[in-house]
Amino acid sequence: MILLVVGILLFAGVHLVPSLAPALRASWHGRLGEAGYKGTFSLLLLISFALMIVGWRSAQPSFVYMPSAALHHPALGLLVIAFVLMVCSARSSRLCLLIRHPQLSGVALWGIAHLLLNGDSRAVVLFGGIAAWAIVEMIAINRREGVWVKGQAPSWMAEIVTLVIALVMVAVVVYIHPWISGVPVS
Repeated sequence: MILLVVGILLFAGVHLVPSLAPALRASWHGRLGEAGYKGTFSLLLLISFALMIVGWRSAQPSFVYMPSAALHHPALGLLVIAFVLMVCSARSSRLCLLIRHPQLSGVALWGIAHLLLNGDSRAVVLFGGIAAWAIVEMIAINRREGVWVKGQAPSWMAEIVTLVIALVMVAVVVYIHPWISGVPVS
């Protein structure tokens, strides 16, 4: 479980540096330059993912609560919405006119949905930790960036393409989920 916690803390810490520690980010960027900053940022995130995956697979879970069977299908629906939000964050979408942080909102929904589906200790640590990070990150970015300036609405065809990409992403994740987590999607 320690590797899982360290992975989550590293992931959250690296992401929170630009918003909560701008002087550290400026120093890091100043010493390493743009490419060095992005490279070390990416390397630290890859390490955090590796720690989370290894930590998840090596942790001995104990039950914290029993998930409600009645919430299984709604949680799966939340996961689809989470992926739509994550995909539309990289594309022009009308959802981006309604939700300031679609990617982070998607990550928070992803974590919450997993908490509805899983009641073991490692799930609470991983999904609760990542959902909490996403919410803190949204607050920190809002504080850093101030007033939200909305973009223009894309064409309906662009919206359809975004939805198709999201559904393909859901299919890919369902397919690789057992390999990544050791748990099939059911």
